[in-house]
Amino acid sequence: MDNQRNLLLAVALSALLILGWDAALSYFYPQASISGQTEQGTARGGESASAESGGSIVSNEGDAPINLEEALASGDRVRIDAARVEGSINLVGARIDDIELKDYRQTIDEDSPPIQLFAPQGTPGQYFAQFGWIGEGVSLPGPQTVWTASDNNLAIDSPVTLSYDNGEGQTFAIELSIDDNYMLTAKQTVANNSTGPIVVRPFGLINRKWIESDGQFGAFYSHTGPMGSFGDSVEYGPDYDDLVDDGAYTPEGRAHWLGFSDNYWLSALIPDSSADTTPGFRPLGDSSFRADLIYAPETVAAGGTQMRETHLFTGAKESVVLDDYRDNMGIEKFGKAIDWGWFEWFEKPMLWLLRQFAEFSGNFGLAIIMLTILVRALMFPIAQKQFASMAAMRAVQPKMKAIQERYKDDKQKQQQEVMALYKKEGVNPLAGCLPLLLQIPIFFALYKTLILAIEMRHEPFYLWIKDLSAPDPAKILNLFGLLPFDPPGFLGIGILAVLLGITMWLTFRLNPTAMDPMQQQIFNFMPWILMFVMAPFAAGLLLYWVTSNILTLAQQSYLYSKHPQLRAAAEKEKADKERATARDTKG
Repeated sequence: MDNQRNLLLAVALSALLILGWDAALSYFYPQASISGQTEQGTARGGESASAESGGSIVSNEGDAPINLEEALASGDRVRIDAARVEGSINLVGARIDDIELKDYRQTIDEDSPPIQLFAPQGTPGQYFAQFGWIGEGVSLPGPQTVWTASDNNLAIDSPVTLSYDNGEGQTFAIELSIDDNYMLTAKQTVANNSTGPIVVRPFGLINRKWIESDGQFGAFYSHTGPMGSFGDSVEYGPDYDDLVDDGAYTPEGRAHWLGFSDNYWLSALIPDSSADTTPGFRPLGDSSFRADLIYAPETVAAGGTQMRETHLFTGAKESVVLDDYRDNMGIEKFGKAIDWGWFEWFEKPMLWLLRQFAEFSGNFGLAIIMLTILVRALMFPIAQKQFASMAAMRAVQPKMKAIQERYKDDKQKQQQEVMALYKKEGVNPLAGCLPLLLQIPIFFALYKTLILAIEMRHEPFYLWIKDLSAPDPAKILNLFGLLPFDPPGFLGIGILAVLLGITMWLTFRLNPTAMDPMQQQIFNFMPWILMFVMAPFAAGLLLYWVTSNILTLAQQSYLYSKHPQLRAAAEKEKADKERATARDTKG
């Protein structure tokens, strides 16, 4: 009766795990993408009113959303056409508000449009950067100022200068240039031709709207939202909710860069390293947020000029590119815009290996399989020691039982004698735990690498798997796509999830360790519980786990062949346990 009650309790808890997992994702991350894939890569929406005293960091709120094509067609614009980005600059307000990433599409369809990272104010996808000045006693350009451009096209090695004359003796200029990746440079210049000095503060800002339904499963394991490098550390936060609840946030320490991060995309302002700045994040209402970078006040004497250079990164979080900017431009900790976590020292080499294997094999799915084989091969000597330790433990079991029987009334003496037996026989009871302890960080590191790696996004494998970063599309409940509906959450069991359950069940069956009936029942249905839990995960992760299980089966079969006494002893102990349980049940 106790075993039956415990079994029912275990089944109930397992069902709660399956249902609760899906419910938790739905509550905390509505419409979350388990693969960590964000189709648009941005949060969209309007911007709220805000103003700096005497300055021009202002915006509108409450306007009805306008169509993206309509917004890009209206007003004067300077075209951006570089190696990896294209778009345009709005001459009204000098806003960089149209950025497309040439190398990344919104979906896996061949005719899918590229990722629209930045979009104009007022559109459903509002997300833009702006440069300007704040100050007192001087007429400054504002959000509605129409700038004059030196050219109609911004390209590599072909900068464009935006200029504005306030008619009171001051001329403002923003020279924009772009490199062959994702970095723009803004040189802000003020020429004071009046008879007296002026005081100005150059600024740069990034404005975006975050929509809750754009949340993603990757947010459980990597930060998405405001972030930056300040002083000696990188701050992954505050979260959007924190800004809404607590208001504006000013980080401590010198700002090296700050902006907004998604799982795959990043926008960041990088200040002039020689100048003092005031960085900050603030909510603007209506789910809109802004990252500010405001330079210290500077006096521009009559007849003098003042220039300040700021960089703007707007693109994909490619590890190699971010590290290259860190090394060549001196942007401290820029590679940590990818939230590697504690295992960065292990995850980055793992990602490097994945890229090498993918280049060699021509397929990222094959690269995952090859990496899994390599990891298991490196772990094989440890597994051998584990099995040898298990065999040694089995060999001393009769002596251990004799000691336990002899000193059953003296637990301290019993423990001393058992430890003496271990020392005499050269047995380490903890050796069998070492492979498991090593595999936990390895699995988590690989798991997080596959979540963070943009290299896996929209990468196909073979047959029905068209995107390794998305869940398995061949779901059983909709007859592998023949029925016109998508099963929700944990019910979306695909072929890979079934293979995961089967291979895990086989690994448990191949390891005939003696267990009580309750433990045996748990191990019998645990693989099928994990099949439900893991079903919504990215296909690349399931591919890794299925491959790992298959290698485990092969490894166990080989090692049991090298240690037949271990298998025989385990099977005998298991059979004895089952017979004893059967006798107890009949009695």
